[in-house]
Amino acid sequence: MTKNPKHYHVYVVLLNSDVLMKEKKFQEASPGCVPGWPCLYVGMTGLTPEKRFENHKRGYKGNKYVERYGERLAMEFLERGNPMNYSDAAQEEKRLALSLRELGYAVWQNL
Repeated sequence: MTKNPKHYHVYVVLLNSDVLMKEKKFQEASPGCVPGWPCLYVGMTGLTPEKRFENHKRGYKGNKYVERYGERLAMEFLERGNPMNYSDAAQEEKRLALSLRELGYAVWQNL
């Protein structure tokens, strides 16, 4: 049995706004953000977004901003449906993070 090549997901996590005040690198990544707008993390995973968020929160292969400041999945920010193949998901993760930054959101996305 072969694994479905379209099992990757792009996901968005809502971060507590404290991340913008307390984390200089996060602040530097979104210099044009609109004050008071949500802070977000954009990622991709071969797991379900729910399982990936759980892993972040417990510190297992997680991002420090999601571990410390992650509040919930914010899938309403997605502009494209899941699942997708690896290449499409990698491109969509970058595109979505850039798009959200350009709109004025504070966004972290691992390069």
